[in-house]
Amino acid sequence: MLDAAVKALSQMISPPMRSILWRSIGVALVLIIVLAIGLQRLLSWFATYGEAWLEGLLGPGWHSSLEVLSWIISIAAGLGVVFGAVFLMPAITSLVASVFVDDVADIVEREHYPAERPGIALPFSQAIYEGVKTALLTILVYLVALPLVLFAGAGFLVFFLATAWLLGREYFELAAMRFRSPEEAKAMRRDNAATIFTAGLFIAAFVSIPIVNLATPIFAMAFMVHMHKRLSGPRPELIEPARKMR
Repeated sequence: MLDAAVKALSQMISPPMRSILWRSIGVALVLIIVLAIGLQRLLSWFATYGEAWLEGLLGPGWHSSLEVLSWIISIAAGLGVVFGAVFLMPAITSLVASVFVDDVADIVEREHYPAERPGIALPFSQAIYEGVKTALLTILVYLVALPLVLFAGAGFLVFFLATAWLLGREYFELAAMRFRSPEEAKAMRRDNAATIFTAGLFIAAFVSIPIVNLATPIFAMAFMVHMHKRLSGPRPELIEPARKMR
């Protein structure tokens, strides 16, 4: 697993991968700006108008509690772009990955597994569907965990573990579906759940590093291509041509 991570890291800056890296970073930055500004506007609206609306709905007895909540949200709105960039990064990487998944996988397979039959590119609509589904699920899980972050430090651990589980499963299934049906890819992921979750911890650590995490789709996809090869087991066609000739 560590070897797979090292290979993925080293290949990220290789000449064939640089074009994809810069394009994925550009797409990620655009999504971050759009989504973070949207989050900031939503929080600002709630801090300005939401308090009165909720007090009318819940009654005057909630006035003090809603004032405190409004104060917290006002601070969050002021930090909306920064907060949104951190909070939404795993979801954003899921969307970006769905665009570049096959480009990254093709390069990894050609360089490290030249003797094996190459994978079949996913239909673009299916890749986008998987990315959107994971992004929405990520946001849902994070919203559930958000109160723990606001009121208990353990929430950050919940965030980290949730990221490992969500991104590990998505990237592995994307790598596996190049060679298997969606049902077979999901079954393989379930059969190797502990290993894939552990691999997901590497991705969660990567996506936790500011700036560097813009390259998460490249690292994570390359990493999971290697993991899928290892979990598929040894096969004769995986032997390097140079070794076959001996």
